[in-house]
Amino acid sequence: MEIQATSKYVRLSPTKARDLARAITGLSVEEALRSVELNKRKAAVQLGKTLRSAVANAEENADKSADELYVASAVVDAGPTFPRYWPHARGSASPIRKKTSHVKVVLTDAKPAKRKPAKRNAATRSQKAAK
Repeated sequence: MEIQATSKYVRLSPTKARDLARAITGLSVEEALRSVELNKRKAAVQLGKTLRSAVANAEENADKSADELYVASAVVDAGPTFPRYWPHARGSASPIRKKTSHVKVVLTDAKPAKRKPAKRNAATRSQKAAK
């Protein structure tokens, strides 16, 4: 069974949060919460809030304990961008893009399969074979 929680319009650039979202995918909820709490980044705070919300949804709506749940996926999508401007000399202005994100965390009670390591490209393999 899959349980999800979403945080929308978070004032955070999605590129700054995606690596942390990839890091907690596949972990148990306990490990994911521990890794998020120990991280000092703003993305960790937002992912932690969404993860705790998903756990609360699981406990309240599906009668699942946090001990038996795993993070099936954690996705950070781009939200709308707010246009702002920074004034410059002689009446000109430079645009500033205030980016937002939509954070989605999906929990499951089935243990996910182990992730395969990234494949190396052919150039790297041939260099190692030459040595």
